[in-house]
Amino acid sequence: MPSRTTSTPRVAVLADSDTRWKWGALTAYRIQPDIHLDGYLLRGRATPTVRQLDEVGARADSLREIRGIDFVRTIARGADDGSGYDVVVLACVGGAVQAMLHGLARAWRTAATRPVVVTGYVGVVYEKLADGLLLRHGADVVLANSRHDADRFREVYRGVGADDGSVVECALPFLGGEPYTGQHSPYTVVFAAQPSVPESRNDRTYLLRRAVEHARKHPDREVLIKLRSKPGEHTTHIEELPYQKLAAKAPGGLPANCRLVYGNMGEVLDRTDLMVTVSSTAALESLHRGIPTAVLTDLGIREALGNHSFLGSGCLASWDELDAGHRPEPDADWLARQGVAPVLGAPPGRSLGEYEKAFDAARARVTELREAGHLPPLTPYYTPRTAPGYLPGILARHGLDPHGEPIAGHADAPEETGGLRRVARETVREAARGAYRHGVQRVAPAIRRWGQL
Repeated sequence: MPSRTTSTPRVAVLADSDTRWKWGALTAYRIQPDIHLDGYLLRGRATPTVRQLDEVGARADSLREIRGIDFVRTIARGADDGSGYDVVVLACVGGAVQAMLHGLARAWRTAATRPVVVTGYVGVVYEKLADGLLLRHGADVVLANSRHDADRFREVYRGVGADDGSVVECALPFLGGEPYTGQHSPYTVVFAAQPSVPESRNDRTYLLRRAVEHARKHPDREVLIKLRSKPGEHTTHIEELPYQKLAAKAPGGLPANCRLVYGNMGEVLDRTDLMVTVSSTAALESLHRGIPTAVLTDLGIREALGNHSFLGSGCLASWDELDAGHRPEPDADWLARQGVAPVLGAPPGRSLGEYEKAFDAARARVTELREAGHLPPLTPYYTPRTAPGYLPGILARHGLDPHGEPIAGHADAPEETGGLRRVARETVREAARGAYRHGVQRVAPAIRRWGQL
């Protein structure tokens, strides 16, 4: 590991999916500019492929796949010999963040100095608010992507008697791009599909059918169905019923002006005139650029769909309304509370300085902690005393015992393997992923159907 320098902060980002890697890496650059960034991809079902990483577009000086206990070992080794990181960003699901916090707390118990630990959320927090937040408690900084989230986060921490001083308001790190200035040719409607919302075949088939019907009713428009992953790939959430398979069975096929697309969301938004989604974070990206945005109500406004998060936004609409030419007008106060208002209605070429200021507080907090010299031990809210029936299972999934110590057998396994052993390991892992995908996409739905007979 290269030696730490005072001129170039060294940051490590641990991520467990493509979208979390995007959030983690871009957050690192926002809160500590001019850094050396080492990326670590947590080995698991959602470990991103090369294609997914390329599509995300977030770059690092180095990037490697790793197990959780090996990440803890790597970070701890740097703290012990003084060659480690200045900042560690944990861009993972809540359980993985909690495990890393406990593992790092144990590993740093005798270290003279340690890195600043930062965590947060990829996008809209519409479910498991208390669960996810308490699993992230213990980090030095818990980033909230808006004023609305910051208020909710502090309320949860205060509600259990936990310190809420770690919560810092900022914004989503991937907002940006040129503001929308008017209609493209052809007029382009983008439906941003989500891997797990909605879940049922009927609901997903319905949404696809309505997008196709919109294209047929408006032959002068182009309708793009923006997909997050290709068949066989996983992202943050499991996708049991990929839209690709549903589209292949669509009656009459897709019309000429309707097609499936992949790629960087920012590039797709460059040609978008109307963004349509159920509850995707893409809606916030779109609203930030002033693009007309519709959050669908066709399947109801329900917590399970996440579209309840857009109550008061002015964006709720149905396909019937969109077919008739409706273009939602967002509410300015709602946008401001969600951290997406700065460039609304901005003229071409306007500076995004207001948006950049959203990261000032986080940047100042992390810099202050870095320069503090000695940081107190990490103290997560969950401990063997406060959650004896919950915490051990979370830590065990990442090879740690209830006190953050590596479980015998896990820590003894080699961190890296090479040659034929590495090839064999990759082959077996890909086969296991294939079996898992088959179970999720074929077997599980069939079992559910049998249970309904």
